[in-house]
Amino acid sequence: MNYETTVDPSTGSALSEGDVLTEVEHEERTRRRRWLAIGAAIVAVLVIALYLVTRGGDTSLPADNQEQTPAITVVVPGKTSIEGTITATGSLAARRDMPVGVVGDGGRVVSVPADAGQWVRKGQVLVVIDRSVQNQQAISSKANVAVAKADAELAEANLERALQLVDRGFISKADIDRLTATRDAASARVTVAQAQYDELLARNARLNIVAPEPGLVLTRNVEPGQVVSPGSGALFDIAKDGQMEMLAQLGETDLAKVSVGQTATVVPVGTNTTYTGTIWQVSPTIDQQSRQGTARILLPYKPGLRPGGFATATINSGAVDAPMLPESAIQNDDKGSFVYIVGNDNKVERRAIKTGLVTENGIVIAQGLNGTERVVERAGGFLSPGDEIRPVLASSRN
Repeated sequence: MNYETTVDPSTGSALSEGDVLTEVEHEERTRRRRWLAIGAAIVAVLVIALYLVTRGGDTSLPADNQEQTPAITVVVPGKTSIEGTITATGSLAARRDMPVGVVGDGGRVVSVPADAGQWVRKGQVLVVIDRSVQNQQAISSKANVAVAKADAELAEANLERALQLVDRGFISKADIDRLTATRDAASARVTVAQAQYDELLARNARLNIVAPEPGLVLTRNVEPGQVVSPGSGALFDIAKDGQMEMLAQLGETDLAKVSVGQTATVVPVGTNTTYTGTIWQVSPTIDQQSRQGTARILLPYKPGLRPGGFATATINSGAVDAPMLPESAIQNDDKGSFVYIVGNDNKVERRAIKTGLVTENGIVIAQGLNGTERVVERAGGFLSPGDEIRPVLASSRN
């Protein structure tokens, strides 16, 4: 009889019948565990599939992943009543700039009793011009008047004597007519001589250059010894009554918002001093090149207002109702200003805006928002259109 002998591979010794049975049971248990693992995997796959089917194909993120969606603070700006202002730049000038020059024959300047920065009254002498020759001419003209009067008196006396003799027949009617004509001609010569004398006095009076109206002397362009004539140009510039103005340059849109009587504050460049004025004229035309017009702001005289200087004006344009946002909510790029608003699906979208007045409480949004939108308050620089966020209203923050 042949007997099979089982040898232990590890030791090379023969295994007993009990040992062989133990080995068989071990292999059986190993196969059973393998099948159990495979079955468990199949069951897990079936459970997941059933879960997805019962969810109707919903593939949204689990709760743990939803918690990873960034929480972003948003604000609903609403509308705020804001005192509207318009900022403009421009130059300072005299409201009524009066250039004063030679109105007579001119001549050599003897003295200049007025200087820049002085106040002058109407008719005050600004420049005295040498009139020695003109004075002699006036004396001569006055003498001519005296001669003409004497001739007129003699002619009148001759006529009166002739009238006393005409009734006696010593003087003819023709002689009376001749004497009457002589008397009338002499009277006319008196009138001519007097007019010439008065004209010469008026011309001499115009030699002195005087202030046409009261005001502040802005510039002086004449010195003693200088020879001046009507072609010498303006010798003085005078601001009538010392009133100043700012020529504020405004775009078409802003110009349409201002009117005569509105108040404005003016700050000259290089100073922190403010001056209050009133718009007294709005330009009726628009410059075709710059597309701007001028609002003229009347300013009472102050030493700090220097014509020709540059200034900034803030014009009160009335109250407006508009949304207001913090500066952190507003983004800028090459396309302009914009904000991120959050839709009903909690996704971010870009909204172009136009900013307005800058205040201590925020920036006014002139165009682009109606105030009911949810606007990303911060972190806009880290978002892109289409990003999903978890919005948190600013009012709900602790």
